[in-house]
Amino acid sequence: MKLFLPPVALLALCACATTPAPTAELTPEMPVASEKIMTEVVRELSNDTYEGRAPGTPGDAKAVAYIEKQFAAAGLQPGNMGSWTQEVPLVEITAKDISPLSVRGKGKTLSFAYGPDFMGGTYRVTPKIDIANSELVFVGYGIVAPEKGWNDYAGIDMRGKTAVILVNDPDYETEGLEGPFNGRAMTYYGRWTYKYEEAARQGATAALIVHDTFPAAYGWNVVESSGQGPQAFARSKDGGAGETAFNGWIQKGVAERILAAAGKDLAALSAAAKQQGFKPVPLGLTTSLSFANDLREISTSNVIGLLSGKTRPGEYVVYSAHYDHLGKCAPEEADPICNGAIDNASGVAGLMALADMFRQAGTPERSVLFLALGAEESGLLGSEFYAANPVYPLSQTVGGLNMDSLTFAGKARDVRVIGGGKSELDAVMHQAMAEVHRTETPDSTPEKGFYYRSDHFSFAKRGVPMLYLDYGLDLVNGGLEAGKAYHEAYYDHIYHSPRDEFHEDWDWSGALDDVWLYYLIGRKLADSGDWPNWYPGDEFRAIRDASCSGEGGC
Repeated sequence: MKLFLPPVALLALCACATTPAPTAELTPEMPVASEKIMTEVVRELSNDTYEGRAPGTPGDAKAVAYIEKQFAAAGLQPGNMGSWTQEVPLVEITAKDISPLSVRGKGKTLSFAYGPDFMGGTYRVTPKIDIANSELVFVGYGIVAPEKGWNDYAGIDMRGKTAVILVNDPDYETEGLEGPFNGRAMTYYGRWTYKYEEAARQGATAALIVHDTFPAAYGWNVVESSGQGPQAFARSKDGGAGETAFNGWIQKGVAERILAAAGKDLAALSAAAKQQGFKPVPLGLTTSLSFANDLREISTSNVIGLLSGKTRPGEYVVYSAHYDHLGKCAPEEADPICNGAIDNASGVAGLMALADMFRQAGTPERSVLFLALGAEESGLLGSEFYAANPVYPLSQTVGGLNMDSLTFAGKARDVRVIGGGKSELDAVMHQAMAEVHRTETPDSTPEKGFYYRSDHFSFAKRGVPMLYLDYGLDLVNGGLEAGKAYHEAYYDHIYHSPRDEFHEDWDWSGALDDVWLYYLIGRKLADSGDWPNWYPGDEFRAIRDASCSGEGGC
């Protein structure tokens, strides 16, 4: 398939760098990132025969088999007690026959349509969901944070009720990074996943998040498209019985109409919800909704390669990248396959190149884990399963680095650091960046919470320090203008679409530079005796401290 992009974006995608980027002086004993290996991996995994690598499909199984062979060729050992894989059990739930969302009370009846007005489904493994006359309660940002003295559910029993919740954190409109919830930078309390989890802990029957494009960081079109069709979830012993019966989103305009019917104003309540001491507001309205579910048990796998350490094999450094993608995601198009060449066959290619680089350089002091993770696009399910069921103790996992989409824009002078300033891994990263003469560009959109949206987060929230770096935008050829054009072209025309395909004329120079940086960071960590921790006051510090206080920890 051809790429239909603006001319400047085409130049950014395919330009071959003619001006050398400042890099470390290579010596014969230094390993080299192999463009040949990376090209072959992306070309193979993004082939149409893999049908987009959706979890539980033949393409998924084919990808696992291919990754196993590539790990073995790189000299790694099977990382799960003699096996290459860790099975990740999932359930696929497809909602159907979805009724309108009905709201009644105070002499009014409102009806909202699935798709244009509301979206969602259930985590419960049940053939039928029927919510009848559930009381609506506005709970502000839906946050319970004892360490901050914050409880949006204070004084109310949510059993049988439906929570109406604002997206993001109370201080997301702050220009700087100062505030009870890190100001502009989103915390995990701002993520929709947390809000559903907390509503379930409170015993709510349903949770409705109010969509607003800026604090959500994406438009309603993303909510609508990602919620269509089969949805994969982790299998649980209780079949999701402890979850809310319905998790969903409503358009901001829908929320305004619901609040108006209750005699309330959404803007006024939203302003009140930003203040500490906010109390939930019963709306005097009820909601009803019903739908059926098609259920299917499926599974995917994490592929685990191990390079055993020379002197401290019981201490582990992690490199991770997800290998799954969206499958056949565009049935209305002539080519419906979302091949996921950049997202994230390129990250898996980085894993293979890194394994080969460690082979070239010789065995490090600590062990290195190479994790090709499944079902990331379904909600970080592969990494979540590994982190909840670690093959190697998380208390003995020193830290790591996650790769999610490499660049084909050419060499860059900078590296974007997502979620920087959180842990002592920053010192290792800065030392490596100085050696290759790269500069750090802080996350320019911290309100979007990208640190909480890829596989490293499953480890981080359990205390393991993890880095997430993204490609630089200050290109050697073209500077920031060209870098931003590439970035915008990718997200506007390629990301999560059938146009994310392999191209023989890609410029690999920037990706190779990034992999070299990732190698330096991981190698320094693997040859060090240090145990980086989260900085004091970080949301994950207490978890790591508790993990390290146990027998044999850290």
